[in-house]
Amino acid sequence: MKIATFDAETGETIERPLTTGEIAELEAVTPPPPAITDYENAIQNLVDSTAREKQFRDGVTLASYIGSTKPKWAAEAQAFVAWRDNVWFYAYGELAKVQAGQREQPTVEQFLDEIAPIAWPAV
Repeated sequence: MKIATFDAETGETIERPLTTGEIAELEAVTPPPPAITDYENAIQNLVDSTAREKQFRDGVTLASYIGSTKPKWAAEAQAFVAWRDNVWFYAYGELAKVQAGQREQPTVEQFLDEIAPIAWPAV
């Protein structure tokens, strides 16, 4: 790795190799890009927290109410499962684009901002 420095006496820009210490400093302040599991964990947290909005323990619990005899719970579960499926379908599609070099790798927060919010049924 090299760095360009300006020599005030000569007015020239000089390139020089970075020292081992400078490289270590850069590596210390530059976090590695998120891994796929970082995105997966954040998305699962979003899915579960969305289920908790309706007082369900987590996404799996809410999804299990899709066949409920209570129309409100069944409608919420149906809307949730459709949303959850779209979330994961979108996420894996976009992450595949990142891996293929077809799009820039977003931060986890940026990626979560791309996910459409759920539209709960009015029951």
